[in-house]
Amino acid sequence: MLLEGSCLCGSARWRFDGVPESATICNCSACRRYGTLWAYDFEGERIHVSGETRPYMRRPESVLSFDFCGTCGCVVCWRSTRLDEDGKRRIAVNLRLAEPEAVGHIVLDIFDGLDTFEDLPRDGRCVVHVWA
Repeated sequence: MLLEGSCLCGSARWRFDGVPESATICNCSACRRYGTLWAYDFEGERIHVSGETRPYMRRPESVLSFDFCGTCGCVVCWRSTRLDEDGKRRIAVNLRLAEPEAVGHIVLDIFDGLDTFEDLPRDGRCVVHVWA
């Protein structure tokens, strides 16, 4: 099985091979403004992004870039700016770019990126509960 998502204009796309265990909703200053739901893996493994995107980094030394469609502005993914010790690049795709019925059942992990920088306890919600 695989999941797919695309920006509003269709210029940028992602594919997630398989189904992620969970989706992360975060309240950090970027994620809450972007309204994203993240599914994580490594670039070129289970996650593949195609089309032209433009990166945004707050500072040159940022540990990740947010990548947007250069045409319609949708947040497609974030990418680590550094490789891990195995030479892999961490990446997360924005599940809000997928069709709701394809991802609605995925359990939500809640990350407090604003205050504690810790995972909060799961509360039983799935992606479908935060579409509204």
